[in-house]
Amino acid sequence: MTAVGPATELSIETSGLSKRFGQQLAVDGVDLAVPKGAVFGFLGPNGSGKTTTIRLLLGLAAATSGSVRLLGQEMPRQLHGVLPRVGALVEGPAFYPFLSGAANLHRFDAADQHVPAATRKARVQSALEQVGLSHAADKKVRAYSLGMKQRLGIANALLAPRELLVLDEPTNGLDPQGTREVRNLVRSLAADGATVFVSSHLLAEVEQICTHAAIMSAGRLVAQGTLAELRKAGQARIRVLTPDAGTATQVLARLGLSAAVDGPAAAGAPGGAMAGNPNSGSADSDGEVLYAPLPAAAGGEAVAPEAVVAALVAAGVRVRGFATEQVSLEERFVALTGEGFDIVQ
Repeated sequence: MTAVGPATELSIETSGLSKRFGQQLAVDGVDLAVPKGAVFGFLGPNGSGKTTTIRLLLGLAAATSGSVRLLGQEMPRQLHGVLPRVGALVEGPAFYPFLSGAANLHRFDAADQHVPAATRKARVQSALEQVGLSHAADKKVRAYSLGMKQRLGIANALLAPRELLVLDEPTNGLDPQGTREVRNLVRSLAADGATVFVSSHLLAEVEQICTHAAIMSAGRLVAQGTLAELRKAGQARIRVLTPDAGTATQVLARLGLSAAVDGPAAAGAPGGAMAGNPNSGSADSDGEVLYAPLPAAAGGEAVAPEAVVAALVAAGVRVRGFATEQVSLEERFVALTGEGFDIVQ
């Protein structure tokens, strides 16, 4: 698990955070470190403990053990001083169905003693504009679609300037256009200096908007760090395109490399286009694609890829494409959790 340096200012920090429901340990010793100003993806399959962890962060549930600090303050002890600086969307948003979207936001804002009433109308209008609901401001919420209700929930979190935004599955129920709008909104909030903590089980969402991520599995935090660090943590591999797959496999075996033809990431693997053959994601007229994990040499350095190419050519293998690559983010997550993710919107 990647650690955050001691000099890094954290917006969210937990230590040994745990929550037990009877015999079930829903959150097990989680140590989160969310840097200030990050767009932080909180990943995991459904049921992995993400929402329970968020409820513990915000003081909506009491931890069985461990500690939480938000914006440098201890929670829930400093809850009343911290939460006005935090905007949140947790689980499905609930509204008065017989009121309009704007009226709902007015009521929620009126319940916040830390915001000025004089600017309420302008702030409600601004929040609705940010989430693309200005056209439906006067429409009763009972007529809203699921995606519109989700946007209204995000608007509620944006009624006042926030230092930290905690969004639990913010694109749930949104169409592709709405999903893109929420992504742009998250980027703009981060650009304005806010820390955005986004819970999701959609890899595409995290890869497009997040700078950092953490991965939950069965209540435990199994990895965290920047996206680049998470990818690099997986084992590097080589990728060979050749019409002589049989001979190439034998040569690689002599080098201690166990090759697989058209491995599990052959289709659509990031960085997969070979030199001179951008469509080489699977077997084609140029031959077959072989994958082989690249082990470390005795000195701790990776086996030189050029030595692999030289051995293949010396054995008469026609090498029509060669690349070294890290495993994809999808493969890394599945390896850590043992479960699948939704990777397309």
